[in-house]
Amino acid sequence: MAHDDGGSGPSGVILSFLVGALAGAAAAVLLAPRSGRETREILGEKWRDAADRSRTLSEQAAQKGRDAVDDASGYVDRKRGALEKRRDRLAAAVEAGKQVYREEKEKS
Repeated sequence: MAHDDGGSGPSGVILSFLVGALAGAAAAVLLAPRSGRETREILGEKWRDAADRSRTLSEQAAQKGRDAVDDASGYVDRKRGALEKRRDRLAAAVEAGKQVYREEKEKS
């Protein structure tokens, strides 16, 4: 027994999309209120605007990335300094403990 899905499978969906896109494109060409030249000029202008916006957004994203790296580097440097201070204090405490141990050992 063959199964008929009525064209609702993946190939049917793709075919429906393509037919709809072609119908939309044909309607747009037939009903366009401007000449082809005007339409091309407008599309070119829109394309340039989109490219400019894309460039601007790209530059802003790059700057935000550099700022984030700078912030992270500053944070790491601050934490490294604090860690070094703690390490030095611990080393001094251990050395003081050793000294006290040696002094007590010499007394006995």
